[in-house]
Amino acid sequence: MTIHKTITVIFLAACVCVTGCGTGHPYPSGAALPGPNPIVGWVACRSQDPGKLDKAIQDDYREYVSRLSPNERMWIGPVGLSEDGSGQHAVTIHIAWYGTDWAHVLVYDKDNKRVRVTRYVAGHYRC
Repeated sequence: MTIHKTITVIFLAACVCVTGCGTGHPYPSGAALPGPNPIVGWVACRSQDPGKLDKAIQDDYREYVSRLSPNERMWIGPVGLSEDGSGQHAVTIHIAWYGTDWAHVLVYDKDNKRVRVTRYVAGHYRC
C-alpha cells in the first residue's frame, strides 16, 4: 500500500510541475496582439527619468497609464524612454500579466504629440 501512495504523490507532483502557471488567465481579449517592437534601432535616452521629459509627454503618458485597467496598473514594471535622433521620443511601459511581458509603446513626434500606440508581447516568463 505504501508504494501506491508514493507513486500517487510523485505523479501528482509531476502534474503540478508540468502545468505550472500555464493555466493562468489570458490577457484581456482585444487589448493587445503580439507584434514586432516598433522602436527597434532607437537609443535609450540618457536620462530614464520620466520627470525630465517635456511636460506634454509627461501629461499624456500619465493620462495613458490612468486609463489602463486596475489590473494592468497593478503590474506595471519598468518604464523606458527612447529617442530616434530626429526629435521623436517613445515611452515604453512594461506590464507583466500572467506569464507574458507586454510592452505598451507610446511614440511622440517632434512636437511632442502622440502619433502611435503599439502593444506587443515582449517576452514570456514562468510564475
